[in-house]
Amino acid sequence: MGNFLAGKVVAVTGAGRGIGRAVALAAAAEGARVVVNDHGVSVEGASPTSEVAEAVVKEIGAAGGEAVAVADDISTMAGGQRVVDEALSRYGHLDGVVCVAGILRERMLFNMTEEEWDPVLATHLKGTFTVFRAASAVMRAQRSGTLIGFTSGNHRGSVAQANYSAAKGGVISLVRSAALGLHKYGVTANAVAPVARTRMSANVPMELTEIGEPEDVAALVVYLLSDRARQERITGQVYTIAGPKLAVWAQPRELRAAYAEGPWTPERIAQHLPGTVGTDPMPLLRQLEAMETAARDGARPNAQG
Repeated sequence: MGNFLAGKVVAVTGAGRGIGRAVALAAAAEGARVVVNDHGVSVEGASPTSEVAEAVVKEIGAAGGEAVAVADDISTMAGGQRVVDEALSRYGHLDGVVCVAGILRERMLFNMTEEEWDPVLATHLKGTFTVFRAASAVMRAQRSGTLIGFTSGNHRGSVAQANYSAAKGGVISLVRSAALGLHKYGVTANAVAPVARTRMSANVPMELTEIGEPEDVAALVVYLLSDRARQERITGQVYTIAGPKLAVWAQPRELRAAYAEGPWTPERIAQHLPGTVGTDPMPLLRQLEAMETAARDGARPNAQG
């Protein structure tokens, strides 16, 4: 066991499987006491069971670490509070929370139902909020702590996962808001957009050229939870880790602007927007168009090169 997180108490949601499990195990291996939260549902969010969280606690204990299981549903305010309360009652303080829990319900936007939208937003976005909300009150009082949310490259958009993309974009904005609002209290907040082999990535309909293992992601999370990251004043950032690649995402910013003499009218906008303000090309849309073109060309029986 290492000591990167020696003496720290860390809570991890979605810690029963995949990346969350790897984070919980890695944090414990580096000296943290861990609250292992997992509602124990399928990728679609069904059939909850407490066994998956308890199994990870047993793994940590067998390796010489210390952990406790919390099987509550963090998409509820009570569930998020319970994760934090368990850390405080069991270990006396809380140094970091890592919100990994998530589900998928894929559907094209024009066919998506409320029943497919609401649970995804509730688990990813509200589930991050409920834990951040409870943890931030504790961290504000103790004037230290680390919040880590999990997002995805799909925050840029998705063909058949508008619910997931919207939730993951919301997580980024929530993390940045937390970083701004809690900075003066000594609390940091960052987001991780992993690419790793998990139950969720198994459903991706295309081959990922850059992909790693859950343990790669766990290494980054352990660093972000550590005093080393706090000393570097790392906050409000979004990082991707995909196998050998470690990357940081740009902060949102304006690209170009135009100013009118007098009020804007549709005619003035038509004159200025295309040539002066312009657009910011959407790389995913270009990739999609290229794939559609290739598919059409491949479907022509007598296509010539």
